[in-house]
Amino acid sequence: MPPGISPDRLARIQADFMGECQALFDQARQGALAPPDDRRFSSPAWADSPQGLFAAHAYLIGARALRRLAESADLGDDARQRLQFAVMQWIEAASPANFLATNPEALATAWRTQGESLLKGMSNLLGDMQKGHISQTDESAFVLGENIAASPGAVVFQNALMQVIQYRPLARQVHARPLLMVPPCINKFYILDLQADNSFVRHALEAGYAVYMISWRNPLASDTDGIERAGWDDYMQDGVLQAIEVVRDISGQDQINALGFCVGGTMLASALALAQARGEDPVAALTLLTTFLDFRDTGILDVFVDECHARSREQQFGDGGLMTARELGTTFSFLRPSELVWNYVASNYMMGQTPRAFDLLAWNADGTNLPGPFFAWYFRNTYLENRLKTPGAVQVCGQSIDLGALRMPAYLYASREDHIVPWASAYASRGVLGGDTRFVLGESGHIAGVINPPARGRRGYWAYDEGDRRDAAVDAQAWQRDAPRHAGSWWPDWLRWLSGHSGRKVRAKDTLGNRRYRTLEPAPGHYVRVRAE
Repeated sequence: MPPGISPDRLARIQADFMGECQALFDQARQGALAPPDDRRFSSPAWADSPQGLFAAHAYLIGARALRRLAESADLGDDARQRLQFAVMQWIEAASPANFLATNPEALATAWRTQGESLLKGMSNLLGDMQKGHISQTDESAFVLGENIAASPGAVVFQNALMQVIQYRPLARQVHARPLLMVPPCINKFYILDLQADNSFVRHALEAGYAVYMISWRNPLASDTDGIERAGWDDYMQDGVLQAIEVVRDISGQDQINALGFCVGGTMLASALALAQARGEDPVAALTLLTTFLDFRDTGILDVFVDECHARSREQQFGDGGLMTARELGTTFSFLRPSELVWNYVASNYMMGQTPRAFDLLAWNADGTNLPGPFFAWYFRNTYLENRLKTPGAVQVCGQSIDLGALRMPAYLYASREDHIVPWASAYASRGVLGGDTRFVLGESGHIAGVINPPARGRRGYWAYDEGDRRDAAVDAQAWQRDAPRHAGSWWPDWLRWLSGHSGRKVRAKDTLGNRRYRTLEPAPGHYVRVRAE
């Protein structure tokens, strides 16, 4: 008997497993096996192969038993979660769809193409080995500045950590108060400026906003200027706050509006709390997209969070170093291994298929490195110790910060199926910030929920009308219970909210930059073009 599982529970799992196996054998003898309800085995080739069908059903029976054993282990919550994650990885890797000999679809393709699919698959494998990652899309279909990250503008500031892009207005009149977007530094900014029809930047420009963007530098091991020793304080002062100052100077506005996405939102809120601690109030309205401020529930990422991991990173990066894009990308891919790893192993390598061109996945493959001290500070103070939400618990640039001191109106967006930032955790920001908040819950996941242009008419979102008292529900589940659903994109709702905090309309300027901050190069700039080694 495996230790830590009650005898009664173990007996039920064993009995159910044996019963399912017996039923499988009976159906196989009668030739009555139906294709399982699993997308990995949905191809007609599986239905046409008795051996393949049997292997698929046997695999699923074993997988269910293993999951139940892991769930039943008499362990603490953290240990059980780690066990379940490890078992999930093994289960996903062991699927018969992942092996040529047990994948009838791959075998049928090889037969039909007279082995050409296998040759193509080997070529794909060798190419991915050179790139250092599994190809999820045809990356060659997208060229920065041409058909992706192509909104017209110019770099108007640059330092060792970032560039500031000012976009050229697309409306004759713009709101006087400009908008600065702060993307996550663990990815490149152009998730917010993909192709013309799904560019969040372009949508805001067309709606009459003056838009600026931070483009974070992608540090390399070959760099010699010390960026590998940059920490959280550096990103607050020389990153976010410096960019805010640039936008204020160019626009001539004492206050601007600011938007942060994912880690960019955490960084933006922290930097604004630092400004507040110094007696400064540079932002009038705040937008946070899929952002943690309260890290109490980090979802599946919690399996990586413990004191041992934090200490090992601090030792690793004590004298500087880089948290590589490859390690970060692998970690996030294996949060959903069936979709983001093994699916492509089967299609790319065993069947010789070339992934279709998809801008979201091309962006995802264009990863960035992080300065190690920045990552180590972030990991301990947020994911491990959840200190940002507590007033005075964190010092930034020598100042104790309090996110509750941020009393500007805030628009908080979360995605319902987000596995990176669980939506209830994004909702918890309402209890951290000190001002009025509007919360909107969109459909889909971390990226697809955010990048949802109205013209496509896809998905929907939940939100109360402004002023509805139910919008101030104490907890997330109470809020969701009665929140009305709206069809289509949440972008128009955000633009309506933002317009009330953006001042009057003024004539758009024909020139970019000013005497102090002159244009340095056309957008998207050269920082975004640096590929991680």
